[in-house]
Amino acid sequence: MRGPDPPQVRQGSRPVTVLVCADLDRTLIYSAAAFALEGPDEAMPRLLCVEFYQGAPLSYVTETAAQTLEALARAAAFVPTTTRTPEQYGRVHLLEKPPAYAICANGGHLLVDGQDDPSWSAEVRARVGSGCAPLAEVQDHLVRVGGDFVLKRRTASGLFAYLVVDRAALPAGWVEDLTGWCAERGWRTSLQGRKVYCLPASLTKSAAAAEVARRTGASRMLAAGDSLLDAELLAAAAASVRPAHGELHDTGWTSPTAAVTASRGIRAGEEIAARLLDLVASE
Repeated sequence: MRGPDPPQVRQGSRPVTVLVCADLDRTLIYSAAAFALEGPDEAMPRLLCVEFYQGAPLSYVTETAAQTLEALARAAAFVPTTTRTPEQYGRVHLLEKPPAYAICANGGHLLVDGQDDPSWSAEVRARVGSGCAPLAEVQDHLVRVGGDFVLKRRTASGLFAYLVVDRAALPAGWVEDLTGWCAERGWRTSLQGRKVYCLPASLTKSAAAAEVARRTGASRMLAAGDSLLDAELLAAAAASVRPAHGELHDTGWTSPTAAVTASRGIRAGEEIAARLLDLVASE
C-alpha cells in the first residue's frame, strides 16, 4: 500500500522531500495536567482542543502551535509518530487534513491514508516474535510485581503492555528493577506520566520512520520527542528537537543534532512546531 506523493521543498532547482516525524503526547499535544503554564490568567495562551475522550476534552495545543503545524504539513511530509494504538491515535485531530502517513504503537502500525498497512504489521510481528520473550511472560511478571499502585493493566495491539500507575505511590527502585528484568528478555521500559510501558526492544519508531522515508523518497528526516522511546528516532534524524521536560530531559539525554526548548509544557509544544518549521524552511 502506498500513500499519495508527499509535499516537497526545493533545494536549488531540485525538489527534496523532507520527512518530519514527531511524537504527540507531551511533545506536540498536552492534557491539562501537563500544561505547565505559569503567570497571570490574563497572559495565558488561547488553546485548541484536538482530542476528546468519552465526550470530554482531553488534549490541546496552543492556537499558535496549530497554525504552525498546518504550515509545517504544507511544507514537508509530516508524520505523527506515537506509541498510541491506531484507535487511540484516531481520536486526535491535529490537522485540518489528516496526514498521509502516521506511525502508531511505537512503530508496530503504519497507517497510510488512515488505513493500517498489513504488510508492515506482518513484518513487525515477525521481527518481534523472534527477538524477545513473549508478551504473555511480561504480562504475568507485571501481575506478580504489581501492587496497589497499579491502577490499570493494558496491552496494545498485541505487541506490548503498559500499566497506569499512581506515580506518588510507586515503590523506590520498582521501575529500575522492572527495567533490568525486561532487558534480560529483550524488552525495554519507559515511564511517561502515569504510564509504565514494557515494549520489545526491536519495536522502534525509527524503523517505521525509515520505511516511510523509503516510500516517500525523503532525503532528510527531522524529528521531535520527549521520552526514551523517542531517543532512537531523534538520533536517526538529521536534526531534532526535544522539550525541556519528560524522560529525555530528566535523564539528560542529548545529541549533537538535538535542540532543547526553552519552555516546558504546552508552550514547549508551540516552540517545537516553530523549530521544525524553521528547519524545513532552511533546507
